[in-house]
Amino acid sequence: MAKSDLVFRSALELAQMLRDGEVSSVEVTRAMLDRIAEVDPVVNAFLFVDEEGALKTAREVDEARAAGEQLHPLAGVPIALKDNVVTRGVPTTAASRILEGWVPPYDATIVEKIKAAKLPIVGKTNMDEFAMGSSTEHSAFGPTHNPWDLERIPGGSGGGSAAAVAAFMVPLAIGSDTGGSIRQPAAMTGTVGVKPTYGAVSRQGIIALGSSLDQAGPVARTVADAAALQDVIDGFDDRDAVSLDYAWPSMEEAALAPANAGERPLEGVKLGVVKQLTGDAYEDDVVASFESTLEFLKDKGAEVVELDLPLLGIALDAYYVIMPAEASSNLAKFDGVRFGLRVEPEPPVTSERLIAASRGEGFGSEVKRRIIFGTRMLSKGFFDKYFVQAMRVRTLLQEELVEAFESVDVIVSPTSPTTAFKFGEKMDDPTLMYLSDITTTPANLGGMPAMSVPSGVAHGLPVGFQVTGPVRGDDVMYRVAAVVEAQEDVAHKNPMIEGVDGAAREGEDR
Repeated sequence: MAKSDLVFRSALELAQMLRDGEVSSVEVTRAMLDRIAEVDPVVNAFLFVDEEGALKTAREVDEARAAGEQLHPLAGVPIALKDNVVTRGVPTTAASRILEGWVPPYDATIVEKIKAAKLPIVGKTNMDEFAMGSSTEHSAFGPTHNPWDLERIPGGSGGGSAAAVAAFMVPLAIGSDTGGSIRQPAAMTGTVGVKPTYGAVSRQGIIALGSSLDQAGPVARTVADAAALQDVIDGFDDRDAVSLDYAWPSMEEAALAPANAGERPLEGVKLGVVKQLTGDAYEDDVVASFESTLEFLKDKGAEVVELDLPLLGIALDAYYVIMPAEASSNLAKFDGVRFGLRVEPEPPVTSERLIAASRGEGFGSEVKRRIIFGTRMLSKGFFDKYFVQAMRVRTLLQEELVEAFESVDVIVSPTSPTTAFKFGEKMDDPTLMYLSDITTTPANLGGMPAMSVPSGVAHGLPVGFQVTGPVRGDDVMYRVAAVVEAQEDVAHKNPMIEGVDGAAREGEDR
């Protein structure tokens, strides 16, 4: 098999080929690295490529397999990590100048798990600075381009991971999701993105944005691939105070189950459609794709239940009080004194002037905006009036969602109200950008698992269908998502499958 063909295979296909001895991990990893060299100059999905480290792991896998050692089923399959996932010996910047050049002395828990399973880590992916953004336009190292149309954003903040998978540079990647930063890029790039139940995957070693909201999770091109990766990274971690001590079932088995369940694999499954997750903000093509997918799922045995959840109508408002407040607290340590870039001000040098100079040069405009806003929310006179009220709304929303899940198995909605927009289209009005999070933030506020699955193509761009499960209901979510995926193979309509020239042509035509 030609090396170039390997990049279009799913992770589970590659894993089977590796176990069968059809290819070596070095061949697979080399194919991905060659693809990155070919494609990434126009996509800018990677901030750092670790060719030496990836090939070293690949050689270890091949040697261990040749010696007859028992290996993890995914051993030898390459993966990329979002650049807020702390990785020992590899630059980790969170796409910010204030951390430029930082090489961590330790690994995040999920990196430890990935290394234990021997997946070659090919590099670190681009993102909005400190995960603050919905477009990956706010990276200090330049924006990532959408492989479907190079003039459009890939979604954010994890646009680099989604674009790397969508452009066939890796079959698997890790993202982080504070208000939709795995799921939105997945929707806009035709990939699968999963935010597991809060606490299912350790946050230890993930550079924090909003500690009560952040959750790392898989990015892949198929639901089963994402499920297999979640099986690698989930599990209890006593270094994370909110880690769930829970016996997680196999997500891969849940994702593969519908294929063996006959013509109506969702018989008896109830899908909740929320009244508040509709309206003028949603593009007509997005709504049409969502409704078409609902009809498909009903044909597969599912029952649709209408839900009226009034608090979901103000969830976004609560999120944009809580998240900046937590971000302000989490980023306080990056001051040029304790951590981060140090910029000496003009004399007289005081600690206040040094911090101002360091942060002024080290942070980008969106990070500054959110820190200032979050600090305001925590200040005297605003804390009780806004932050405390937002937390009350969050508690009531959680209660409302728990009650909703007593009558439905999952809640479904469009992942994003729009398809990928062009660069600069929403930069002048941050509130328009924030509205992109309207369907994704409730799952973070409620701690629920949620994922985006490609459900079709509208005017040449992918559309995402979101499946949200109850807390600890990740397996049910995967089961429904696998049926959504069965209606159409969106990934192979991606113009990037033709290579860089094909993608560039498609982008120029629109």
